[in-house]
Amino acid sequence: MNEIMREHTSDPAGSKEWIGRLADEIIRGRRLGRDEDLTWFIDCDLEALCSGADRIRQAMVGDKVDLCTIINGKAGRCSEDCKFCAQSAHHHSDCETYGFLDADTIVETAQANEAEGVDRFAIVTAGRTLQGEDFEQALAAYRRLREETGLDLCTSMGLLTKEQLLRLKEAGLTRYHENIETSRRNFPNICTTHTYDDKIRVIRDAQEIGLSVCSGGIIGMGETWEDRIDMAVSLAELGIHSIPINALMPIPGTPLEALPRLTEDEIRRTVAIFRFLAPEADIRLAAGRALCSDHGAALFCSGASSTITGNMLTTTGTTIAGDRELLKELGRQV
Repeated sequence: MNEIMREHTSDPAGSKEWIGRLADEIIRGRRLGRDEDLTWFIDCDLEALCSGADRIRQAMVGDKVDLCTIINGKAGRCSEDCKFCAQSAHHHSDCETYGFLDADTIVETAQANEAEGVDRFAIVTAGRTLQGEDFEQALAAYRRLREETGLDLCTSMGLLTKEQLLRLKEAGLTRYHENIETSRRNFPNICTTHTYDDKIRVIRDAQEIGLSVCSGGIIGMGETWEDRIDMAVSLAELGIHSIPINALMPIPGTPLEALPRLTEDEIRRTVAIFRFLAPEADIRLAAGRALCSDHGAALFCSGASSTITGNMLTTTGTTIAGDRELLKELGRQV
């Protein structure tokens, strides 16, 4: 790395060639880690970085796009104080509030999404964790989803216990979602009611019982580029299979409402960095695609391989049909 870094430092024009060579090395098996100087990602040539990331995506993941839709199974009144979230009871947003949805509504939504061609479906809930009767209703819903759809089933229900995760797996769940949100250093600036290590515990518990894990975070919350790189490295170290990248859409009534929105180039650079650092993962576009032109087409050419689609909960600004058409135009398999 030192030789390559000297090349990058002394001859910025040559860094384009170096990025291409590094992409080839990653395809052949090289992996970057936190013991290396990764700060070159911050100001290297963007087009070369995105081109290299797309070649890594093509070689390591391929053209098949995993389309995921979600339903907000329980909304509002969350006890946690995550600064980005409209559903926190600590903030003053106008978010909708309701209890756990009935199973018929959940199953009908999943079936409608499946008919439109999605691969994966998840129930997500507001709150520190789901428990009691709400959790029993969730189990019943997943049993029906397993029986009445052919979808891969995911969920995001907060800081569940290992026993709860096992019960969900037995009900048909194949993947659990638990974002780490940001770097370990920056996490206390974003949330104080639970910790970064609380999230790591859930991720490892899910992995230990045989669930795949979806975990990513949000960019644009005032973090540094070093925080973004650290988050990508941490997710790679955890062996995460699906990494959603959200770009903050500042929501009125939350502590982050006045933050400036990210530029498309910032989002492209982030996606490409994550592909270089987690080459075998599905880099999944999530909230914030509305900040990009052409519904984020350039992001799919910068290393992204999957997406959350539809317009339930996340501010993707997309539809299933629109995403399928866009991805077909890009030559992806949907």
